[in-house]
Formats: sequence, C-alpha cells, structure tokens
Amino acid sequence: MIALLTKEINSFLNSVIGYVVLTVFLLSIGLLMWMLPGTSFNAVENGAANLDTLFILAPWVFMFLVPAVTMKSFAEENKSGTIELLLTRPLSDLKIVLAKFLSSLLLILFALLPTLVYFISIVALASPEGNVDTGSIWGSYTGLLFLGCGFAAMGVFASSVTESQVVAFILSLLLCYLFYVGFDYAGSALPASRAGSLLVQLGIGSHYASLSRGVIDTRDVVYFLSLSAFFILLTRFVLEKRKW
Repeated sequence: MIALLTKEINSFLNSVIGYVVLTVFLLSIGLLMWMLPGTSFNAVENGAANLDTLFILAPWVFMFLVPAVTMKSFAEENKSGTIELLLTRPLSDLKIVLAKFLSSLLLILFALLPTLVYFISIVALASPEGNVDTGSIWGSYTGLLFLGCGFAAMGVFASSVTESQVVAFILSLLLCYLFYVGFDYAGSALPASRAGSLLVQLGIGSHYASLSRGVIDTRDVVYFLSLSAFFILLTRFVLEKRKW
C-alpha cells in the first residue's frame, strides 16, 4: 500500500498539471488576500487580524483543486487498462482505494502548507503584534482539512466510474458543489421544517462553518469522517463490481 501511495504522489508531482493546480490555488488566494485593493477580501485593508479571507475562498477553490488532483486516480487506470493489473496486486480493493485517497489528501495538505506564511504575516501585522485569535484560525484549518478529506473521497469515487479524466473532473465538481451548497439551498427552500433542517445537516456547509468558529465539535468530525468513509466504500464497491 505504501508503494502505491508513493507512486501516486510521485505521479502527480512529476506532471505539469500538478504544479499548475498548486500554483493556481496559491495565486488565486494570495492575490485576493494581499494584492487586489478595494475588495472586502483584502486582509490589509479590512483592518482585522484574521484569515477569514482564506477560509471563505478556499472551499470554492477546493471545488476545482480537488477534482483536478483526483480526476486521474482511477480514470487513467481505466482508460489504459492497467486497472486490471492493479487489481491483481496482493492488495485488497479497500487498500487500493485508500492509497489513492490518502495520496490525494496528502497533496491537498501539501497545497495548504504554504498558506501558513499568511498566518505568520497576520500575527506580525496585528496590533499589538500577536493579537490574533489563534484558536479560531487553527479550528478553521482543521475544518478545511476535513473539507478536503470529504472532497477527495468524492473525487476518487468520481474517477472510479469513468475512463475520462474530464468526466471525472466534472462529476467530482458537481458532487462537491452539491454537498457544499446544494443541500443548504434545498434546506432553505423548506424553512422552519424538520426536513429543511435535516437537509442542511446533510450538507458540508454548516459543519464547515461550525469548525471554522474554532470549536471542534465531535458531531462535525463524525460527519466528515462518515462522509469520507461512505464515498471510499462506494468506490470499493465500484472496483469489486468489475470482478463480477
């Protein structure tokens, strides 16, 4: 499993698209947060020592970043026919899926690491220096990591059901959008009702917002872990179905 995990990471980092994806993520967040004047997202102009801009924009950028990272995980194997060879390895289907999933998650973490420079900058710019709500920021980072975890599981599943990376990207994008805002929209259409509240709780948005407040609620953690496990097991089912 470790060998497959390493292979997946090296495959992404050795491709041009890997660096393009990471560069676009960092540039889009960095420009809006530090360079573009006259916007509510500019951390220097809004006068508040926080990283709200990062945590507001990152989920939307993740909707494109994560599908781009995961789209080739199984789709390329399906197209080239190497999926059959992969399934003959002395690895269970679950371990194969986990290797693909964990490699994507590590790449997402790799993309987030440079944003720690933003945190250091905010601490230095605060008045007085260091007057920053670090608890809220680390809670938001935790929420963003769990968000990436859920998106990665959806992306790997989307890649497993097609031979086209483009189709995998679009399907993953739609799944991410549905779970991030789709359930919220559906729930808001049923105001003051148990069904509406349930729909909102099924979506990622409310759970991510809860973690972003800096409070690690076990209900939110269980939600993200359950969501990821559901799509991982669904991907495993797709692989097992190929053997029928």
